[in-house]
Amino acid sequence: MSDKPQKSEGAPMGMSFERPIQELEARLSELESLSLRTGLDISEEIEALKKSVRSRTESIYKNLNAWETVSVARNVDRPGAVDYIANILDDFIELHGDKVFGEDPAIVSGLATIQNRRFMLIAHRKGRTTKERLACNFGCAHPEGYRKALRKMKLAERLKLPIVAMINTPGAYPGIGAEERGQAAAIAENILGMFYLRVPILVIVIGEGGSGGALGIGIGDRVLMLQYSYYSVISPEGCAAILWKDTERIPEAAEALKLTSSDLRKLGVIDGVIPEPLGGAHRAPTVLMDEVKRTILRELDGLDRIPTEELLRRRRDRYRHLGALPGRFPSVESAVP
Repeated sequence: MSDKPQKSEGAPMGMSFERPIQELEARLSELESLSLRTGLDISEEIEALKKSVRSRTESIYKNLNAWETVSVARNVDRPGAVDYIANILDDFIELHGDKVFGEDPAIVSGLATIQNRRFMLIAHRKGRTTKERLACNFGCAHPEGYRKALRKMKLAERLKLPIVAMINTPGAYPGIGAEERGQAAAIAENILGMFYLRVPILVIVIGEGGSGGALGIGIGDRVLMLQYSYYSVISPEGCAAILWKDTERIPEAAEALKLTSSDLRKLGVIDGVIPEPLGGAHRAPTVLMDEVKRTILRELDGLDRIPTEELLRRRRDRYRHLGALPGRFPSVESAVP
């Protein structure tokens, strides 16, 4: 596998709010090509245009609304689980199956190593090509995927390895087969089971964090989000359909859901935000993945210093008090390490 994230098959040119940036980048590319072909010294013009690209990108991304942030989180060129495995791990041994029904490629799990730091990686996998995306149900896991995840987490507990979970799913697979095989029960068992795992759990939302599909691997001692990811009880489309039956109100639903990293940090739902490169992870994936690598090492080191019983107590308290009304219950901050 290449050491760089691969372009997705059929990837779109970009998002509508990025068009001004793309126009400037196209002009910059033309000037650079002209300079190479003709040998003309137009370095000043090129440098001025580069500054314009940066300025416009900063302006646009500084003022993204919630629905535009969702678009960035869903960008097909954004690094996914396979990219992180290929680029930040020194070693990875994938582990398969749930020993009940079969293998679900929408969840990837295995023994991972970064700089002699060993841990169990559990992540949603969306795939890159059309064939891969169909095989992975676009990151929507079946019950066997969640059962596989819990089995591997319990293995990590036996091996005394911390767990790193990477969330990137619009939600659990909603098909009839998944429901027949106990989708809701599998997710519920994962949520309950993760509360009792006697090893540190680090959760990072790397793209989409949708509904119970995200929570199925999302109970952690530290929960972080990439800057332009989202985390929500329902998708903006689903919310608009249920409340108003009107697709025109999807942006309004996105704002009301408070699903961005900045909103969730203020509400105390997450513990921190991992900054993305200017213009989002899809513009500089290697830079972003290096930052995630450093974050994983730093967070696991911090969690290692917390005694196991204290770790479990804080984990339970964290979710017991999440979303509590001011003055009614102890603050979320008191439950978060």
